[in-house]
Amino acid sequence: MAFEFIARQLAQRREDGLYRQTQPVKWLAPNQLAIEGHRLCNFASNDYLGIGQSESLREAWQQALNDTPPSASASPLVCGYTDAHLALEQALAQWLGYESVMLFNSGFAANQAICSALAQGDIRFFADKLIHASCIEGMQQSGRPFRRFAHNDPAQLNRLLNAQSEDMLVLTEGIFSMDGDTAPLAELAKVTGHHGAWLVVDEAHSLGVCGEQGRGACHQQGLSSSQVAILMGTFGKALGTSGAFVAASAEVIDFIRNSARHYIYSTHMPAHQALATLHAVDLVKSDAWRRTALQQNIAHFRHRAELAGLKLMPSDSAIQPIVVGDNQRVMTIASMLKQNGFLVGAMRSPTVSKGTERLRITLNALHNHNEINQLIEKIGKAWTA
Repeated sequence: MAFEFIARQLAQRREDGLYRQTQPVKWLAPNQLAIEGHRLCNFASNDYLGIGQSESLREAWQQALNDTPPSASASPLVCGYTDAHLALEQALAQWLGYESVMLFNSGFAANQAICSALAQGDIRFFADKLIHASCIEGMQQSGRPFRRFAHNDPAQLNRLLNAQSEDMLVLTEGIFSMDGDTAPLAELAKVTGHHGAWLVVDEAHSLGVCGEQGRGACHQQGLSSSQVAILMGTFGKALGTSGAFVAASAEVIDFIRNSARHYIYSTHMPAHQALATLHAVDLVKSDAWRRTALQQNIAHFRHRAELAGLKLMPSDSAIQPIVVGDNQRVMTIASMLKQNGFLVGAMRSPTVSKGTERLRITLNALHNHNEINQLIEKIGKAWTA
């Protein structure tokens, strides 16, 4: 029978504890949802500032939907680009200090577009060992040579760049999605600047949560557009909407716009989404209390977790991983937490390296200390069960 590999590989995934499936959720209240009628406190969402749960954003989106069509109905290069998209691009450029910005439907598409558009001539890619899958796939599909340097290791990157003379693109993240740690961006920028390489930073998990007015990890470490040639950010995390953007010089954005198939051949994000995101940017800039509350929750979580004897990774971000070290066990612990009213991400290999399977706890500005205390108590009980 044709395509027998489908059933065979699915069966193997189930046997190995790697089978993935969706679960419909029903949102009930801030940080509260239900799965199969079971109420859960949500510690799995990337809504770091709680903006995605704000009534203000909901009202702004509803008003935008009343004023604009439900779909862009075309590529941005045909008739899918509106004043709403232009306004969002200009606001992002001004906020982040870049000449130009372009919008994408997802961070995955944006990262792939960067890699595919710039895969010209003798270019070589260099990326942090823990770079996001979208960048890895983008480099692989580009057909150009690429090397990965040890995680957050500017010294090794320097040695790799010493042996090169072609155009060089170095990719890293502001805050890493699985470990929650922050890249040494200032040191990386010094290395790339010395070798004439371009630094590309994925700020998906850092935009909004750090830096003055939430400008991100690059800004927090004192870097400007002259040191970070290309910055990618997403809207589906701290900004609470959906989509992504790339910021760079006007010439680079013009080149990507004319080269990236992910942009040229995709229906653009709806205008109402762009307008809602524009409102979200204003909330990120003005609502400093959200970042303060998030930082307080991070400090409280780490303090209580250490008192409980839980071994944490060196993360000062909203992403707080606890390594379990086994696919089956991490799923078992996550299931026990769910039975006790808490939803926590369970990250298995190969998403993370084998032996580092983990609970991925994500905190946000709207969690309260009682919820955090209860979560830690339930983790401790599940760990020793």
